[in-house]
Amino acid sequence: MNTRNTRLRRTAIALASSAMAVSLAGCGVVDGIGGSDSKASPTKGDDITVGLLLPEKANTRYEKFDHPIIEQQVKKLTNGKGRVVSLNAEQSASKQSAQLQQLVDDKVDVLLVDAVDSKAIASGVRKAKAAGIPVIAYDRLAEGPIDAYISFDNELVGEVQAKELLKALGSNAATKQIVMMNGAVTDPNAAQFKAGAMSVLDGKVQIARKYDTKDWDPANAKANMLEAISAMGASNIAGVYSANDGIAGAVIDAMKTVGVSSVPPVTGQDAELDAVQRILAGDQYMSVYKSYPQEATAAAEMAVAKVQGRGIEFDALTRDKVDSPTTQKIPAQLVPVVALSKDNIKETVLQDNIYKVSEICTAKYKTACTAAHIK
Repeated sequence: MNTRNTRLRRTAIALASSAMAVSLAGCGVVDGIGGSDSKASPTKGDDITVGLLLPEKANTRYEKFDHPIIEQQVKKLTNGKGRVVSLNAEQSASKQSAQLQQLVDDKVDVLLVDAVDSKAIASGVRKAKAAGIPVIAYDRLAEGPIDAYISFDNELVGEVQAKELLKALGSNAATKQIVMMNGAVTDPNAAQFKAGAMSVLDGKVQIARKYDTKDWDPANAKANMLEAISAMGASNIAGVYSANDGIAGAVIDAMKTVGVSSVPPVTGQDAELDAVQRILAGDQYMSVYKSYPQEATAAAEMAVAKVQGRGIEFDALTRDKVDSPTTQKIPAQLVPVVALSKDNIKETVLQDNIYKVSEICTAKYKTACTAAHIK
């Protein structure tokens, strides 16, 4: 998907822990684009309707961050006249297909689609296109004739996780055994996380067990981890590659269920509140912080620019190119990511106002917060 030089550049961005690397969310601007004064011969005015299809509620980010940020940004870009109709499929591909058809029937102006199942949604995307409705794949790369794609650099996410895990395992990592807990096979992002991780882990550590977690469900992840512990023995597991924080929590729970007092390094992704607290407490080794405000803000900008015929702005927002199984050279924006540890919580999730100190430093974590100089 990316050239070697581009990947090296993005890796440098991702591993930077400075505030500058992650505090882009509030700008709402790409190369000066995004303000209401930059209109140029729009094909439609400010009175637009954006259809937003979200995949689930188990991961709190979608309703807590993505939906409200996209809604706020659409209003900002349309002088308060634009609106967002948001529907959540709650992990059901068939429900999401029905929701997409509903939005097509309601004649929304543009669709932002975060697919439950990237293949299953393709027929719906074709229906939207036939109805003259542009479709932007949001966060997950949907199949079908989509107009654009915005997400994080998913292979880079896997690379960052894997590099951090190898660092935790030390110089003799090649002699150690790990468990690899991947995401759902229906989610194209999961395949990209896995590919990125394997590009780093392959040949450098022994992957004793691999699992794909159905529906990204922590209950399924815990069952898989208990199976791995039974087969390998807890003391022989030197670390766990976990694709996201929900899985990481299930892995840690499984380890503690069998009596492990000192959990080996476990990776994660999404910087969920529970994960940030586990990192502070020393139960989870790291997560990957992805700036949802930056992704959601840019998605809203892309949607409005597409509907209003602002080709120059749209092109500036989609300077990358990606391929799906059905469509080549899709205009895209790939947002950088940051490895999250207890050392940069202040410069990431706190500085970007994802969480407040009071939310992180509850009574249970007061001591850990003090030790990390979080007040």
